[in-house]
Amino acid sequence: MGITDGQHTGTDGNRKQIYRQPELNIIYIKEGERPELPALAATIGFFDGVHRGHRFLIGRVVDEARRSRMASAVITFDRHPRQVLQADYQPELLTTLERKLQLLSETQVENILVLHFDRSLAALSARRFMDEVLRRQLNVRKLLIGYDNRFGHDRAEGFDDYVRYGQALGIGVVRADAFLPGGEKVSSSVIRDRIRRGDIASANRLLGYAYTIESTIVRGYGNGHRLGFPTANLDMAACRLLIPAAGVYAVDVRQKDSSEWRRGMMNIGTRPTFNGKAMSMEVNIFHFDGDLYDKPLAVSFIAKIRDERRFGSLEALAHQLEQDREAINHLFDAGQIGQQQMEVRP
Repeated sequence: MGITDGQHTGTDGNRKQIYRQPELNIIYIKEGERPELPALAATIGFFDGVHRGHRFLIGRVVDEARRSRMASAVITFDRHPRQVLQADYQPELLTTLERKLQLLSETQVENILVLHFDRSLAALSARRFMDEVLRRQLNVRKLLIGYDNRFGHDRAEGFDDYVRYGQALGIGVVRADAFLPGGEKVSSSVIRDRIRRGDIASANRLLGYAYTIESTIVRGYGNGHRLGFPTANLDMAACRLLIPAAGVYAVDVRQKDSSEWRRGMMNIGTRPTFNGKAMSMEVNIFHFDGDLYDKPLAVSFIAKIRDERRFGSLEALAHQLEQDREAINHLFDAGQIGQQQMEVRP
C-alpha cells in the first residue's frame, strides 16, 4: 500500500532511492484501495517540472494544514492524462516521475499520493472524483485549488462547482492566489515554450532550478576527437524529456550515480559543418577523460551561448569551440552560472 522508507517503486517494478525528508510518505494508490490516512489538506495536479508556482501552492497547502491541524498532501498522477486519452500523444515533459517525486520531496509536504491514471479515473466527473477518490479513498477534508486548475471528466467544471460539491461532501475548497513574480505567469506550458525556443535562462528562472535531462551515452561519429573537443553523445531516442532548441549551451554534467558536477558545453543540432542531417546531442565535459559509454548522464542546462551554424573549415569550427569554452569558463568563474548557483527556490 504505502512506501515510507525513502524508496518508491518505479513503473518497472524496481524500488528506486529518492531524496526525501524523514517524515515524508510516498504512497502509490491502487484502484479501490483505502490507505489509512489522517484528515488531509491537499492539492491536486500533474505538477510537471515542480516549478516555482507549484512550490508556492504547496507552501499554501502546508500552511493550511497546520492551521487546520491536518496533515498536508500533494496528489499527483503516474502519467500525463493525455497519454491515456490520446493513444498517439507523446508528452514533452519537464520531469520524469522519479525526478518529480524527488523535487516534491524537497518541499515541506508530509504526504505524496500517486494515483494511477487510467480511463476509469478519467471518466469520473469532478463531483464523483471528489466523493469517491478525495473524500472516501484519501480522506481529504480541505482542498486547495491552483488559480487556473481544473479536474474531472473533460475538465468541464470550475472552482465554483468544486466549492458547491465540497459543501455537500464535507470538503472545504479554497483557491490559492496566482503566483506572478514580477507580473510574470509561471506555468509548465510557459516553461516548455521557453525551452523549445532555447531561452534557458528564462525557463530556469521560472523553474527555480536548472532544467535537467538524463539519457544514456552512445557511440557517436568521433568528430569531437578530431577537433580536440571529445564529446559524449546522448541517446536522444531514450531521452523522455523535452529537448531544448538547437544551439550551443553552457551545462553542468554529472554521472547519475555521482554527486560531482562538471562544467561542459553541449551542442544540440545536425552538425552542419559535417553535413549532418540527423539531430544529435553532444556534450564536451571540461577536464574529463573517462569512459562514459552506456552510462546514464545528467545534463543541467545553464545558459545558451550561441546558435548552431556551419563553418567553412574544421579549423574555424575548432577556433569557435575554443572561444565557446573560454566564454563558458568565464561565466562559471564569475559565479554567474552553475548548478550550485541554481539551487531550488520557491
